[in-house]
Amino acid sequence: MKRYFIHLAYNGARYCGWQVQPHSPSVQAELERCLSLKLGETVSVTGCGRTDTGVHARCYYAHFDVKNPIEDGIDLAYRLNVFLPSDIVVYRIWEVQPQAHARFDALSRTYHYQITRVKNPFHQDDAFAYYGPLDVAKMQQAADLLFDYTDFTSFSKLHTQVKTNNCKIMEAQWMEQDGLLVFRIKADRFLRNMLRAIVGTLLEVGKGRMTLEEFRAVIERKDRCSAGESVSAQGLFLHEVDYDFKTL
Repeated sequence: MKRYFIHLAYNGARYCGWQVQPHSPSVQAELERCLSLKLGETVSVTGCGRTDTGVHARCYYAHFDVKNPIEDGIDLAYRLNVFLPSDIVVYRIWEVQPQAHARFDALSRTYHYQITRVKNPFHQDDAFAYYGPLDVAKMQQAADLLFDYTDFTSFSKLHTQVKTNNCKIMEAQWMEQDGLLVFRIKADRFLRNMLRAIVGTLLEVGKGRMTLEEFRAVIERKDRCSAGESVSAQGLFLHEVDYDFKTL
């Protein structure tokens, strides 16, 4: 068996997320279907992580095993792009070591959450619309508090099957980008729904409904009910996934 990495991106608007779900379209299902047809064998693809319904990925990696070596990864990527739906694109396919793993070898992941402050017909499907006043400087001060903690139970979806709710946050920054307010966050791992819950709670700070002290208390309570509501999925993008490619 030969193992290959695949670098892709997708618009998640019409998918139930990355992972295969019964009776719902998923990115994984589309990719496995097309790879299996093009390679003439059943292909199972392992992704670098789950994205929820409606979440997008500007950068996504996965791996798969096949019996017969792929002679030309560039040609296969081209043929897949002809066959795949228009909202999924494959950038590159290359052989890696048999033990290389798209999920477990990832060193960090970076997400962007996009907010539009004005009505914009070109950001209906890829940004959360909020037209009221926001104290962005205060939101950044609250985001800086995230570096003081590793347990983010307060921002995790309830009843998930994980061994720990600890994450190491490496970046947390609000920035203006192409007319959008963007929250950029990088960590070694993320809990389910974590980023959308963090952004929803930071917005409470920006609206003046929560103080910095109250934001800190939310984290320390380790209680999802104390945090703000999760923002919608449409503004969330998996932006980068980092590996030590020399070892793969």
